[in-house]
Amino acid sequence: MKARYQYRIYPTAQQKQSLAQLFGCVRVVWNDALALCKQSEKKPKSAELQKIVITQAKKTEERAWLEDVSCVPLQQSVADLEIAFKNFFDSCKGKRKGRKVGHPKFKKRTSRQSARLTRRGFSMKENGGVYLAKIGIVNPIWSIELPSAPSSVTVIKDCANGYFLSFVVEIQPIQVEAKNPSIGIDLGIKTFAVMSNDEKVESPGYKELDRKVRKLQSKLARQPKDSRRRNVTRIKIAKLHNQITDTRKDFLHKLSAKIVNENQVIILEDLNVSGLVKNRKLSRAISQQGWREFRTLCEAKSEKFGREFKVISRWEPTSQVCSDCGFKWGKIDLSIRSVLCLNCGTEQDRDENAAKNIEKVGIGNCHDSKWTQRDCQTTSVAEPNEASRITAALAR
Repeated sequence: MKARYQYRIYPTAQQKQSLAQLFGCVRVVWNDALALCKQSEKKPKSAELQKIVITQAKKTEERAWLEDVSCVPLQQSVADLEIAFKNFFDSCKGKRKGRKVGHPKFKKRTSRQSARLTRRGFSMKENGGVYLAKIGIVNPIWSIELPSAPSSVTVIKDCANGYFLSFVVEIQPIQVEAKNPSIGIDLGIKTFAVMSNDEKVESPGYKELDRKVRKLQSKLARQPKDSRRRNVTRIKIAKLHNQITDTRKDFLHKLSAKIVNENQVIILEDLNVSGLVKNRKLSRAISQQGWREFRTLCEAKSEKFGREFKVISRWEPTSQVCSDCGFKWGKIDLSIRSVLCLNCGTEQDRDENAAKNIEKVGIGNCHDSKWTQRDCQTTSVAEPNEASRITAALAR
């Protein structure tokens, strides 16, 4: 399986100028190829596009400066555009799973810049440096050693003027014995994860950084476009967004690694995030949690460590059923944080109860797995007028 490792670099002033030229050439080649595709009735093939926007364009006066950079990232830019069109067409035909993929867009100078080089365009040095074609040797901050030789490297410049090298390497799965057989996880906002073993994980606080972002965004809206001060404010906003992203990524990586290391089967619920963010009161808080990113990390690390990763249907009534006796009390409001079961008399915490039900459904057990141990069975759902008897509101 393939994995990606990203490292920070600090290029010299001359290298920054060369990288700016490289990013500009890659961006121009992408935009020229995309404009040619939009003008044509039938989309040209990748080889035809490379011949027109790279080989023939270098012979013209307008694009003669394409000779100053390596041809490898220019060819990869056209190849990436081909992949973007393939994903768009597959999404339109229903061949691609997940959300609909939009049509490829033109690249902007102020957006995130990147250039991908294959093995012909870079090499690893013995002293820890990385040689980039027509750029020179850059020295990444090696926070962790690469497990194998990289097949490609992507040079990235984010909106906050930070430079990174992203390597793609081949890794082998690691077989490690797990402590626990399975675990169910219920995701939330204030309490990010409630697990079936009664463990709770609080979400990091983003309020202070988010308040600074909103303040600077209102300042940015009042500043004239293309002004120097507006550009300074834009970079400040990008740096704050990077702090929020780094805090979230660090939290999600550590939590997912801990869960995958300790449990053999990891079970999550398929959340309709796109539908949940339509709630105007909770949309910002939900977007900052990174539920989808957490699911992706758990799935990738489960494959790496030989774990089993499962996702149950979003229609499972995990919050409407008692995890002890299987009694179904029906839908309850979000403000209700604990429920007193009429059948067994157990007071259930809403999130802990849901996490236990997620684990049961994931490992194949029914909600009424304990019916055989009881003399009586309840088949009817509690009436609406009985809600006050079975629920107890707690402060959030």
